[in-house]
Amino acid sequence: MRTLDFTPLYRSAIGFDRLFNQMEQNLNNSNGGYPPYNIEQQDENHYRITMAVAGFSEAQMDISQHQNRLIVTGKRADSDSNEEQRHYLYQGIAERDFERKFQLADHVKVVGASMENGLLHIELEREVPEEEKPRKIAINGQRLIGRDESVVSDSI
Repeated sequence: MRTLDFTPLYRSAIGFDRLFNQMEQNLNNSNGGYPPYNIEQQDENHYRITMAVAGFSEAQMDISQHQNRLIVTGKRADSDSNEEQRHYLYQGIAERDFERKFQLADHVKVVGASMENGLLHIELEREVPEEEKPRKIAINGQRLIGRDESVVSDSI
C-alpha cells in the first residue's frame, strides 16, 4: 500500500493539523469498506448517512457523537450453538463486528436514526449559531463614534 508523507505540509501550513491527521487516518483505514454506506445531502443544512447493516438488530447497534466525531458500532451477539453447527458452502454475507467513524464539520449534529430493511439511516443537521451567521451591514452615510455616543453624519 502506498503511503503519503505530510511532513512538508506540517512545516508550511499552520493550523491545518486536524485536516492532515484526518487525511492520514482515511488513508490507513483498515475496515476495508465494511459496512458499505452512502452520504446524502438533502438540502443546505441536512444530511443523511445510510449504512447497509444486514443481519444486525437495533439492539446490536450503537451510535455516538463526541464533539465532531460520529462513531457507529455494530456488535454481534455471542454466537449460540446454532451458529457453531452451521457449515457454509459459501458465505458472502459478512457477519462481523464493525466500527465506522465519520468526521463531522463544525456545528453538525445527529438529530435522529432509524433502521429499515437492513439499512441504518442517520439524520444530521448543521445548526450554525446566530452570532456566526453572515450578517448584512447597511450603508447609510453615517458612522458610529462609540457605543454610548451619538451617531455623527459624515457629510461635509
